[in-house]
Amino acid sequence: MTGQPYVFLAGASRGVGRAIAQHLSEQAIPVKALLRSETARAELEAMGITVAIGDALNPDDIVRAMLAAPVQAVISTIGGAPQGEQRADFLGNKHLIDAALQAAVLRFILVSSIGSGDSAVALPPQVLQTLGAVLVEKAQAEDYLIASGLPYTIIRPGGLKSEPATGNALLTANPAIAGSIHREDVADLVCQCLQSDRAVRQTLSAVDRNMLYGQAEFQEFAL
Repeated sequence: MTGQPYVFLAGASRGVGRAIAQHLSEQAIPVKALLRSETARAELEAMGITVAIGDALNPDDIVRAMLAAPVQAVISTIGGAPQGEQRADFLGNKHLIDAALQAAVLRFILVSSIGSGDSAVALPPQVLQTLGAVLVEKAQAEDYLIASGLPYTIIRPGGLKSEPATGNALLTANPAIAGSIHREDVADLVCQCLQSDRAVRQTLSAVDRNMLYGQAEFQEFAL
């Protein structure tokens, strides 16, 4: 892959990140995936994806992996932590953003969550209380990315479901919208945003039009 611009994907071992890896592979877009362990290496390499082993909580790992060859964009779906360890929702993403600045990437797509930042109004108080610490870190990552000056897109999915894509997913800039969405549909929206100039410097909620919570009116964001 040396000399060929690629998409640097953090969080490809499972969930939305794995689905994004599959979509990009099918589109023949060069990808380097950052993995904490060897567990998913064989499956990703079978897709034609280059794997770098490293921890997003270690900035040296990120710089070494990201700056090894030209990078055109970074996509991050990382978050959470093994029991007893530090969460990656803010610090891991901070390290990715810092390295992306060094690499002068053309786009940084951060997959966050409805309930983060000004979208806290979309969730009931009991949910916010349960997810409070996580959402605070996700909001910190969003704010850090916006302040970095990088061309960014922040996508906030609603409640995630591990079922086949419905094709009914949508994006909206309205922070008061909440609902559910399938991970495969989130991945499709991320890949569409990667190719869309209209998505630059946008913070967008992602939901399935048939799985909305409530009947609030909103305008769909057209890519």
